[in-house]
Amino acid sequence: MANKPDNIKTIATNKKAFHDYFVEETIEAGIALAGTEVKSIRQGAVNLKDAWCSIEGGEAFVNGMHISPYEKGNIFNKQPLRQRKLLLHKKEIHRLYGRIKQQGYTLIPLSLYFKGSIVKVQLGLCKGKKLYDKREDAARREMKREADRALKERYPG
Repeated sequence: MANKPDNIKTIATNKKAFHDYFVEETIEAGIALAGTEVKSIRQGAVNLKDAWCSIEGGEAFVNGMHISPYEKGNIFNKQPLRQRKLLLHKKEIHRLYGRIKQQGYTLIPLSLYFKGSIVKVQLGLCKGKKLYDKREDAARREMKREADRALKERYPG
């Protein structure tokens, strides 16, 4: 029996994370949200720019992820920058905790998406870039852009 492809709809990506970090590994995690937060996410009112993850007491949390209050919500709206629990297996949390304790590693949310009707977060186990790494990446992107432009001029259409 053929597997049905998952219905994945990306809501937000953290472009800053790819600029500031080398992504060593990615992990998919669920996230515990309130109903009004999910409605707000469906409208695209979420920002991952300054988000990061922490592991405290054997549980994983995402911090700094801004979900705007639902405009039609009332007393059930939550704080936009509250700490939200990540849904991971205990074994995965322990493995990530061991890797994070190594020098220079951090856990960063890379993207937020719907998988069917469930909100998922793609986490990246990242190592920080130095300034010269960022300059090298920018130079590489510029060279690729110039090469593509030259090919387009030479072979239009």
